[in-house]
Amino acid sequence: MIKHECGVFGIYDHDEAARLAYFALYAQQHRGQESAGIVTCDADGVHEHKGMGLVPDVFDEADLQALTGRMAVGHVRYSTTGRSVSANAQPFLVRYKGHDVALAHNGNLVNAGQLRQDLEDEGAIFATGNDTEVFMHLLVRALRHNDMPGAIKEACARVRGAYCLLVMMDGVLAAVRDPFGFHPLAMGRKNGSVVFASETCAFDLLEAEYERSVGPGEIVIVDQTGVHSDRLLGQPPACRRQCIFELVYFARPDSYIFDEQVYLCRKKMGWNLAGESTPEVDYVMPFPDSGVYPALGFAQRSGLP
Repeated sequence: MIKHECGVFGIYDHDEAARLAYFALYAQQHRGQESAGIVTCDADGVHEHKGMGLVPDVFDEADLQALTGRMAVGHVRYSTTGRSVSANAQPFLVRYKGHDVALAHNGNLVNAGQLRQDLEDEGAIFATGNDTEVFMHLLVRALRHNDMPGAIKEACARVRGAYCLLVMMDGVLAAVRDPFGFHPLAMGRKNGSVVFASETCAFDLLEAEYERSVGPGEIVIVDQTGVHSDRLLGQPPACRRQCIFELVYFARPDSYIFDEQVYLCRKKMGWNLAGESTPEVDYVMPFPDSGVYPALGFAQRSGLP
């Protein structure tokens, strides 16, 4: 099976940041079942816990109690690049000149191989086979002469492909979406706290209010002064390139993806398919679970049970 999806979550300024991250990752478990991780931040620094397996297997109550702080980023993973081993689990966390940088990434970089080679030629040392580590190297290098938003812009200017990023550093949380808007990234609020997630189903479990999608090529910065929007460098693409796999199969039917409700979108697909071709059959049967709603639309239009 080709696997191109992961799930990310971020929260800013909440007493139960780690616990909410846990439940948000649990709601997005379908997006990655190989590994899970959470990194939090407080006045004492950063705290991380990650491992292989499902979210309830990776975290117990003691783990959540140890993840103190009012900020958190989390990740559930399918391996798109790199082996299915604990070293590739995210979020990635590094320390650079007194700054703790945590990074969670959903997507694939099509030029990751060339960037890795270039970075290694410059003396960079890689500990994993994950293209997210390429992003981290680019980000840290850019921090030598940039603030956090500027470093994100410089790093993203060098990569090609699909990415949604959550970056946490020095009490600041940033959410980034690639210029084509290939993968979804939603923004919401829970009692004033800002939250980000790959799918809105995570907000439903947290009883958070969905606000909007992070726009293609947008950087959303959340800090003590509020929420700020910025743009990646370069001209935006002429059109979006959204992943149809999200709407056809991957996303949960109760999520909103690309500002469409997945359930209704799949049902309409089945309705349209029945308009194109209705074979002489006895009844309509869905396979697998994601086929239930297209089957309903097909059955309704075709008049088949």
